[in-house]
Amino acid sequence: MKNLVTFVVASLLLISCSNSQNNNKKNVKAETYAKTITSKELKKMLYTYASDDFEGRKTGEPGQKKAIEFIKSHYVANNIPSPISEGDYFQEIPESYFKGDIKASENVLAYIKGSEKPEEIVIISAHLDHIGISGEGEINNGADDDGSGTVAILEIAEAFKAAEKKGDGPKRSILFLHVTGEEIGLYGSRYYADEDPIFPLKNTVANLNIDMIGRVDPKHEDGKNYLYLIGSDKLSTELHDLSEEVNKTYFNLEFDYTYNADNDPNRFYYRSDHYNFAKNNIPVIFYFNGTHADYHKPSDTPDKINYEFLETRAKLIFHTAWELANREERVKLD
Repeated sequence: MKNLVTFVVASLLLISCSNSQNNNKKNVKAETYAKTITSKELKKMLYTYASDDFEGRKTGEPGQKKAIEFIKSHYVANNIPSPISEGDYFQEIPESYFKGDIKASENVLAYIKGSEKPEEIVIISAHLDHIGISGEGEINNGADDDGSGTVAILEIAEAFKAAEKKGDGPKRSILFLHVTGEEIGLYGSRYYADEDPIFPLKNTVANLNIDMIGRVDPKHEDGKNYLYLIGSDKLSTELHDLSEEVNKTYFNLEFDYTYNADNDPNRFYYRSDHYNFAKNNIPVIFYFNGTHADYHKPSDTPDKINYEFLETRAKLIFHTAWELANREERVKLD
């Protein structure tokens, strides 16, 4: 009996050590690919994306068309395909779908196919549009809103592609979803979720939505990096706990849940693209730096972005997506 007990204990220790080693290997790999996300590349892209050439990226207007071509060219250059069809990265949204005097527009989609559970999808989203040109002829460049989220996704996609090239691609598929029409009523995300989900919503594990992550709001001017998180615990405690664990393991940012309160008067939970997934019982996290004096003004320019913070925040979201894509079981609704 003593020998049997010794054998069982030794076996359990071996299993524990093996699991620990596997987790360590997974963590090392995630950190390796996260290093490809750099403030230098984010800055270079954002100075183009939030330039006057894009004319404020108003939905349906020429500047928004330049924006989708910019995003597409990045995916083509990095050999990241579209899930729609070969070479077709644009999900067309007809003019009839919009209210008011809004022309036809497009979402931009790219993806990396999962190696083990390709039918299960993790969506990383950001809106590609902004508010265009003001009545005085001033261009609203929208560097933070949401140029910061757009370029963060492009860098995150590059990191996942680097992993795939080395044989470490995600177990689940990752959809990089750039939606249009957010500023005028969350149209792009609603069209994807309600009219034409390229992947069935029942197979969508979670949505990580990025809307303004490049600045610092007045509440957090103490120099410590932070993010507001909204929605992480509303549909899945498991998602919330995973998010917290990733942060503690790699970054230790200050997570501020002020706007996550059910009685938050700002109602930010309902005001960005994650909501069109949450209403369909898909767990979500909305990453947000809060509002600032340049919100929806021509002064929201790329020179005011904190690129060191933006890099770290993008890496945090990459690590969270990595965990969601590679864990054994999808996060559960509760």
